[in-house]
Amino acid sequence: MSATHLVSRLTRRSRSNFYYAFLTLPRARRHALYAVYAFCRTVDDVVDLGAERGADPARLRDELQTWRREVAHCYITSAVPARPIGQHLAAAVRAFPIPREALEAIVDGVEMDLDGVRYERAEDLYLYCYRVASAVGLAAIEIFGYSDPRARDYAVNLGIALQLTNILRDVGTDAQAGRVYLPQADLHTFGVSEDDLRHGRYTPAFVQLMERQAGRARHFYRRAQAAYPRADARSLVAADVMGSIYFALLGAIEARRFRVFGGRITVPARRKVGIALRCWVSARLGARRGAA
Repeated sequence: MSATHLVSRLTRRSRSNFYYAFLTLPRARRHALYAVYAFCRTVDDVVDLGAERGADPARLRDELQTWRREVAHCYITSAVPARPIGQHLAAAVRAFPIPREALEAIVDGVEMDLDGVRYERAEDLYLYCYRVASAVGLAAIEIFGYSDPRARDYAVNLGIALQLTNILRDVGTDAQAGRVYLPQADLHTFGVSEDDLRHGRYTPAFVQLMERQAGRARHFYRRAQAAYPRADARSLVAADVMGSIYFALLGAIEARRFRVFGGRITVPARRKVGIALRCWVSARLGARRGAA
């Protein structure tokens, strides 16, 4: 199987929100995004699947170090990554100015999950969100293309918003896996314990705790929207699709009053397709208005 087929199949099989954003892209850019996404999924699985299987953390760190070498080889003309996903990532790096530091930050963020996931304050959590989500956005916008440097601020803020939304959705399953991303200070403020999260205790205090987290996510969605470079609407339509789908997910979580313990809340596939189509049409109309 070619690297192209491998990363494309991995993206489709994941049924990720990212896949619906990729549908709006021209072929070359779409395949480069497949490579970045497959890289992200693979290094994330190193820790997630390794932890599920009780793997030695030292061995998982060694595997992440292997992926750091794969990233380095993407930027060395005489080097060739050893793995198919690394090879396809190298092709994407040759075709688009994907910053090496963004790919390295993604690996650093995944490694943070090996260190015992606890964050005292919201500000401490944002570094993790930057590494595992904003860095992905900073890589992606180089593939999308942009002219306004505000696109980087847009990517950073949108990435944090997306990751905070993920944390809200997965708070129960994460706690069962020993990962508590909600700030410890907030847990203390609202009188919610880690044991409450692990056992899925749905209480008024838990709702208040989650309302605070949702408010932070909405703050970063607003910051992203404020930084959105209208002149680049057509090239950044895939990012707009991702942001819109995740914003709809946040709304669905809030509409359920944060009942996230009884099953994973999702946005239906039909609605995702509708969002993607609406964003695509809006970007094209906006571009035409700007040219008029």
